[in-house]
Amino acid sequence: MVVVAKLRSASSRSSSSYAGSSGPFHLIQRSFSSRKVARQYPVLAGLHRAMDGALLGVLVAVIMMSSLSLHWRNLWTTSYRQLEDTRDLIQKLKYTTAMLEQHLLKTSSLPASMVRTNTKEHLLFIDNPNKNSELNTSSMKPIPLHKKYGSSPVSHGY
Repeated sequence: MVVVAKLRSASSRSSSSYAGSSGPFHLIQRSFSSRKVARQYPVLAGLHRAMDGALLGVLVAVIMMSSLSLHWRNLWTTSYRQLEDTRDLIQKLKYTTAMLEQHLLKTSSLPASMVRTNTKEHLLFIDNPNKNSELNTSSMKPIPLHKKYGSSPVSHGY
């Protein structure tokens, strides 16, 4: 019986020594536990918590700004694509209008009252009448505002 008790106590000691240590990281976990550091150095622990919160806040801000940037880039790309489509449609409309005008001009004829002309033979150039008439600016009197706007007719509507 004594031999069995010694064997049991030896096996229980070896199992208890293995249960207390969790491998090679046992020393690191015991020496760097956050509770132990917080008790020994409360200012340093508070600073670490503040830095963790600040880093988490910066990470959230970066994620939000990158998502907004991607969203705005998508909106800009969509608008630019719509602008290009609009420009293409405008170009097609101009081309179609030009084709219709050409067809209309080819099929229509000039009325009898209209005559084809060129600038050398049929056009008359007349001088500006303000250059020929000499206005005497000294004889003109300024008109008072109450007479100028008082006698003007009132236009109705928009």
